[in-house]
Amino acid sequence: MLLLSGWQFTSTQQFIDPVLLPSPSEVAEVLYRLSSSGEMFRHLAISFQRVSLGFAFGSAAAIVFASITGYSTVWRSIIDPTVHALRTVPGLAWIPMFILWFGIDEFSKVSLIALAAFFPTYLNLMSGIARVDRRLIEVGLINRLTGFRLIKTILFPSSLPFLFIGLRQSMGVCWLVVVGAELMGASSGVGYLLMDGEMTGRPEIIVACMIVFALSGKTTDWILACLAAKALHWQEVREHMS
Repeated sequence: MLLLSGWQFTSTQQFIDPVLLPSPSEVAEVLYRLSSSGEMFRHLAISFQRVSLGFAFGSAAAIVFASITGYSTVWRSIIDPTVHALRTVPGLAWIPMFILWFGIDEFSKVSLIALAAFFPTYLNLMSGIARVDRRLIEVGLINRLTGFRLIKTILFPSSLPFLFIGLRQSMGVCWLVVVGAELMGASSGVGYLLMDGEMTGRPEIIVACMIVFALSGKTTDWILACLAAKALHWQEVREHMS
């Protein structure tokens, strides 16, 4: 609240050029107008669809590869160096290649988001599986748990906290990358609306879109946090018992 009051005071006294930073009242007016007309919700629905699809595909692929590399040191030595090398390539650097490979339709946008979502989930889950207590694995082997049964019974539950950390990081990255994805010939989406505000010199549109992105990212992160708390309720029981 103090930050908002200071922002309004600074804008009212014209300490900062309105072209550089619009007042909160101007931003609120734009948000109200775009929401009332339904325009903002249409753009947000498109962006949310792209983020959801990219997150789902990227995370699913990450879980598969992380399970393989976390379980097998041989496959880890083969796959992991390549993953780490690709991880260092900035997300925006992939845009020209994705346009060349897939064009500017929805598939290229979702693919770019999926690629960005892949790495946090993969790294966290792979690390979680690799760090499972060896004594638990030995107990599983004694009880004749091998292969998929060992992964399902011991490795996956033990690494579940790492998985949710990766998923939350991946979701945050998706909301960052969707802006770049919507540069690829998009005519809709909050990222498109933000860039339209920049091209037409309307900073209030830019700030309004930034607020929408922040609220959307926070909401999806909160949903994942709630799912994690429900799935990891056994951790809370253990903490109370200790």
